[in-house]
Amino acid sequence: MTKKLFVGQVAVGGGAPVSIQSMCNTKTDDVAGTVTQIKRLQDAGCEIIRVAIPDESAALAIDKIKEQIDLPLIVDIHFNYKYALMCAERGADAIRINPGNIGGEDHVKAVADACRQRKIPIRIGVNGGSLEKELRAKYGGVTAEALVESAMGHVRLLNKFDFDDICISVKCSDVPLTIAAYRLLSERTDYPLHLGVTEAGTPSMGMIKSAMGIGGLLCMGIGDTIRVTLTADPIEEVYAAQKILRAAGLRKSGVNLIACPTCGRTRINLIPIAEEVERRLADYDKNITVAVMGCAVNGPGEAADADIGVAGGNGEGVLFAKGKVLYKVPQERIVDALMAEIEKL
Repeated sequence: MTKKLFVGQVAVGGGAPVSIQSMCNTKTDDVAGTVTQIKRLQDAGCEIIRVAIPDESAALAIDKIKEQIDLPLIVDIHFNYKYALMCAERGADAIRINPGNIGGEDHVKAVADACRQRKIPIRIGVNGGSLEKELRAKYGGVTAEALVESAMGHVRLLNKFDFDDICISVKCSDVPLTIAAYRLLSERTDYPLHLGVTEAGTPSMGMIKSAMGIGGLLCMGIGDTIRVTLTADPIEEVYAAQKILRAAGLRKSGVNLIACPTCGRTRINLIPIAEEVERRLADYDKNITVAVMGCAVNGPGEAADADIGVAGGNGEGVLFAKGKVLYKVPQERIVDALMAEIEKL
């Protein structure tokens, strides 16, 4: 089991539930816009939020943002250690840095001291694209061993300055390499791990990469907090993270929607029906399984464990619960009838 740390009031590691993170794509010094986006993300299920600190104006906005939100706030720092100090003073709940790119050891010590005094954890964020040149040369490129050596070198540097409230990530856009790096890292340390597949891409491909990388690691028992990176509205990252956690068996809240792929036996227009049901269930938090099946073979039989479901017939649907048929309904009323039954649960 990994060590436990706290990002605000959210526990990370030590057996705590795997938490969902996202990152704002607003300009951080646009306080109103950033706060609005954070609240939208919280409503969608985000539990920890991160903002970029590219300049002094962004750092100066942290206390103004903090006083208007409920989520723990992580600040993302590159190159200028003074921004980390400014954010620590203004109430940041955690700081994400790469200790290797914020200057000499005196800069690292200053950040470590500021965070230790305020009990602010630090995430060491190692990315394949920014791996140190000497490690690339040593290992012949970006490898799992190189990524882990980089991360553990940064850990030792923070430890040197009496800082141990650490979370680690070793992200790449290459899924097998990401999995290999996290597996190796989990063998060598008990610090909590932040999982992600960096630069995963648009939702169509990014979801697949993230489900394979993040989901695969979670199924191995590796990972304490996750961020799905998508070239999309950040709210899509939160929805994707929830789906990954449910698929990995780590979240029971929320609807588990199962649907058959359709085949030649299907006699109703199942695909748009399933899509509409999924859309309507997006914000439901009931811990239930809903089935949308194409025929009697895949209906009450194969989906007998579903709390509620519909199976298609010849232009109509059959509503069923726990394998027991309830009644028939015309195709045009299937979704409304199914949602009405869900409301009764």
